Amino acid sequence: MISVVINTYNAEKHLIDVLEAAKDFDEIVICDMESNDNTIEIAKKYSCKIITFPKQNHKSAEPARTYAIQNATSKWVLVVDADEIITTGLRQYLYERIKDVNCPAGLYIARRNKVFGKYSRDWSRDYQLRFFVRKGTTWPPYVHTFPQIQGIVEYAPACYQLLHLADVTTAQWISKMNEYTDNEIVKKANRNFGIAALFLRPLWRFVLSYFIRGGFCNGRRGLLQAIQWAIYQQVLVSKIIEHKCRESV
Repeated sequence: MISVVINTYNAEKHLIDVLEAAKDFDEIVICDMESNDNTIEIAKKYSCKIITFPKQNHKSAEPARTYAIQNATSKWVLVVDADEIITTGLRQYLYERIKDVNCPAGLYIARRNKVFGKYSRDWSRDYQLRFFVRKGTTWPPYVHTFPQIQGIVEYAPACYQLLHLADVTTAQWISKMNEYTDNEIVKKANRNFGIAALFLRPLWRFVLSYFIRGGFCNGRRGLLQAIQWAIYQQVLVSKIIEHKCRESV
C-alpha cells in the first residue's frame, strides 16, 4: 500500500489537478497549515484524510513534513507538493517496484519544472527524495532538505516523473528567496563562510545550473534561471556573514 502525503497552505490553485492524479493511490493525507481558502473543501471532496499543523510563523512546509508522514497508514509514502502532478507512469512504476523484495527504502524521483512559461528541456533532471518507507523516516524542519531514511536509497528512472506546475515570476521568486534564505540561516548557522564564498558559491551555482544541469538547453530562460540561483547563493552567504557579525558585536 502507498499513501500520498501533501502539505498544504492556501493551495486551491492546483489542488484539484493534484488530487485527480493521486486518487488511485490507497490513501491521500492532507496536512494543512490552517488555510483560509478552499483547500479543505476541495480535499473533502476527494475523501482525503485531513490533519492540521499550526501555521504560526513557518515560511515553508518542512516543519510539518514529519508530522504529516507519521499520520499516514501505509507502509510506503509518496510526498508531493500541492503543485505537483503524479504521472500515470510514475504511479504504475511505484506499485510494481514495491513488489520487488529488493526494493530500496527510498527513491529519488525526477521532477520536471517550468522555466518562465515552458517546461524545462534540461537533460539533467531535478531529483527529489519523495518516496520511502514510512517507519523511521523523519524530515529536518528546514527549507531545501531531504528526508532522513533508514536504508538504501536509489534513483528511479528519469522517465517516471513528477510534473511541477509552479511557474514563478521573477517578482515572486525574489519574495521566496528572501523567506527561504532567512530559513537557511538557522540550518547553516555553523558554517563559517569567508569573503571568498561571496564570489565562489554564486559562481559555482551558476555553473551547476547552466552547464552541468543543462540549463543552456532552455535558451535565455535557462540563463535567467541560472543567474537567479547565483543571486540566491550570494544573498544567502551575505545573510550568514551578517548574522555572524551581529553575534560578535
